[in-house]
Amino acid sequence: MKICVFGLDSAAPEIIFSDERLVNLRRLMDLGLYGRLESVVPPTAVPAWMCMCTSQDPGSLGVYGFRDRSDHSYDKLASANSASIKALTIWDHLARAGKKSIIVGVPPNYPPRRVNGVSIGCFLTPDTVKNEFVYPPALKAKITELVGEYPVDITDFHSDRKDWLKQEIFNLSRKQWQVVRWLLAEQEWDYFHFVDIGFDRMHHGFWNYFDPKHVQFDPGNGYQDAIPEYYRWLDEQIGSAIELLDDDTILLVVSGYGTERLDGGFAINEWLIREGLLVLNEYPKVTTLFDDLNVNWSKTKVWSEGEYCPRVFFNVQGREPHGVIPASEYESFQNEMKTRLEKLPGEHGEPLYSQVFKPKEAYRNICNVAPDLIVHLGERYWRSIGTVGHSNLHVHENDTGSESCSHTQDGMFILTASNCPLNGEYEGARLLDIAPTLLDLAGYDIPETMQGRSLVTGTQKKGQGGPDADSEKIVHDRLAGLGYV
Repeated sequence: MKICVFGLDSAAPEIIFSDERLVNLRRLMDLGLYGRLESVVPPTAVPAWMCMCTSQDPGSLGVYGFRDRSDHSYDKLASANSASIKALTIWDHLARAGKKSIIVGVPPNYPPRRVNGVSIGCFLTPDTVKNEFVYPPALKAKITELVGEYPVDITDFHSDRKDWLKQEIFNLSRKQWQVVRWLLAEQEWDYFHFVDIGFDRMHHGFWNYFDPKHVQFDPGNGYQDAIPEYYRWLDEQIGSAIELLDDDTILLVVSGYGTERLDGGFAINEWLIREGLLVLNEYPKVTTLFDDLNVNWSKTKVWSEGEYCPRVFFNVQGREPHGVIPASEYESFQNEMKTRLEKLPGEHGEPLYSQVFKPKEAYRNICNVAPDLIVHLGERYWRSIGTVGHSNLHVHENDTGSESCSHTQDGMFILTASNCPLNGEYEGARLLDIAPTLLDLAGYDIPETMQGRSLVTGTQKKGQGGPDADSEKIVHDRLAGLGYV
């Protein structure tokens, strides 16, 4: 059986499951299985989509966000890309059985992965004119013929030019879905996976115009219907794509996390400075990025990196070059910092109700350089502000401009398959359950490396078919590149 996955980045289950105008999605819900989907910590594009595709948590992947520490020095941060993911994905496992896959915009996918099929880059691609964004490269000419310059993202989705922004997002989606339909109809595939980034960009640009609970919401504003309009547009695109699928195709519509309002940002490094935990040789005269600060590492105990969810790092003796915290006191200090972060105050002195996670408790394995703590600020109604130079700890603009939404721990899924014995609403599904479920329905073994379970049976089935010579070489080369062979 073929498998087709349409990823709707940050699509809110509250909208998907309640808007009766989404007629195609309602029809799929009536036919199949649907429900909320518990995401990973942190619930961001990187690493959540790869956690879904590998059925491994962020600790096991060794990827904790868009930028991670390369080692225990203070200045080596590496941006995540396709090479950051060493674990095998669902399409890697299918390639072992000779199956072809088409992967479009599944982050991180720059440089484009070399798969047994077609791979098109995600929003992390710097530029589709100057950089290779498709594998095999020869396919770029056809994509250009179809849509001209292929867009992977919006240049500035925080822009205050809202008419321009809305038009750009719709244009991006229009071109991407045109390519998706051509790939579905004209290319050979057994597994198809597309992630629509337009949802996320609409949310970041327009959530404050849409959500009455948002602190900036203005009733009757001119953009109140912008987000529902995009949901209706995507429902139409999904409907047109479904017409290209065989009746026996397993179809999944999924978001790896949801969206909610953002009340503001918390200047985490500013707080650490005031608490005497982060010490500077010189305090900046203007708002300054953490990378540009003059840090006194011999006196610093704690600092933070991260966009939405602060990742907190300790300066440990014998681990960091100028470590301060004795290794023997690590656990007690970690517990102390966890308690202090959980008690962070809100803007008016009220509790912020932050969640603080120890990596060893949140993840099955810890690979590469993990944070010492991961924080969800104010039940994720607040985001991390890493810059220093703020007069107040609570601010209403982030490091790159105005912001209106955050990601939630609950995504959503709608699953239809002719052989699925379940239907209706499903409770308790996790993001890591998706890949095992798809493999189970399609009749393949669930690899032991996958940490989730099949939502359908919870058991493994015998695999089907064997690899042909070309696909075996693709998989062998991929495994060799990952250091497995």
